[in-house]
Amino acid sequence: MPRTLPRPHRDDLRIAVGGLLGGVLLWALGIHPRPASDSLVLWHAPWGPLVPLAVTAACEPLRRTRPRAGLLIGTAALTLDTVTLGSIVTVVLYTDLVYAAVLYGTPASARRIPWITGMLTVVGGVVPAALWRDPQGLLIGVGIGVVALAPAATGALVRDHRDAAEAARLRAEQTALLAEMDRAQAVTAERVRMARELHDMIAGHLSAIALHSTAALSLDDAGTTREALAVIRENSVAGLAEMRRLIGILRDAPGHRGSAVSPTLDGLGALVDRARAGGLDVTLDAGHGEVPVPVELAAYRIVQESLTNALKHAAQGRVRVALRRRDGRLEVRVSSPYRPGDSPRVPGSGTGLTGMRERAALLGGTFEAGASGTSWVVRAVLPLTEGDPA
Repeated sequence: MPRTLPRPHRDDLRIAVGGLLGGVLLWALGIHPRPASDSLVLWHAPWGPLVPLAVTAACEPLRRTRPRAGLLIGTAALTLDTVTLGSIVTVVLYTDLVYAAVLYGTPASARRIPWITGMLTVVGGVVPAALWRDPQGLLIGVGIGVVALAPAATGALVRDHRDAAEAARLRAEQTALLAEMDRAQAVTAERVRMARELHDMIAGHLSAIALHSTAALSLDDAGTTREALAVIRENSVAGLAEMRRLIGILRDAPGHRGSAVSPTLDGLGALVDRARAGGLDVTLDAGHGEVPVPVELAAYRIVQESLTNALKHAAQGRVRVALRRRDGRLEVRVSSPYRPGDSPRVPGSGTGLTGMRERAALLGGTFEAGASGTSWVVRAVLPLTEGDPA
């Protein structure tokens, strides 16, 4: 298919028509920049100025679509105009072609045209003055500067401002995109944190409720049923309290903890007591001392989730919980009896191990969980930030 030229802008057509009509009006009134007696006038035909005027006006629709071609044709028309009586409108239209060639042309044209017009201005002023030995020869350079250099410099200045505005717009869009990406990542991270917190708080209570409700339904013994219901009630109340605490955290303004405080390692005793009430034989050896709040929360949640997993999966035997502070690190270790092939008493989703690993990774620590002989061992090493109290 033949390549079609882009349609000219409506404003460019208006400039062409307006310039042509204005030039014809001045010609009809006999207004010319050069008298017929001027030695430069070689074409004395009365209609001579209309030819370069018409050609220059015809170049105006090309000022945006083909600015370089319009400037070249316009230069030829202006050269022809210099040997006629001339038209002021032709010169004005040509200055617009120079301006448009710099503003709408290629980057190479935008760089070269101001330099070329500048050199022509200097040469056009110095050479005639030197040859004629008359300072008035400099006026030729001034005329070239007004007709060519001034519009070229103006076009370059406007183009620089336009490019700077476009670059600023692109930077603003990029900044907005990065801000949106940061917001999306922050929302995702907050959702993951909330899911991890909710799982760690509620999973243990629900697991104990599931185990003891199963025992109450399967055993036809009033005493056992009463004990199971007591444990179910205790875990239901504790789970409800944890849910209220989480809702309190979400409702509190940033920086205000109020009554919705995070659990601390001082609460490990109560946590172990609840695990014992759920049927686990648990021993606690806590020699951690005072630790930073983030480490304290992570350690508490790791112990909580480990006890929940022991309640679901551990074989009969003793569960040992130990916390030790060594070389600027807090080591959390939970071991429970393990027999390969045993099916869990309560179904699990596997998110507990993922949550514990994420908590350790967020603090720059390490996490391991796996079978070691007849025990299932969970071990997390959490670094303490420098300057924390020992």
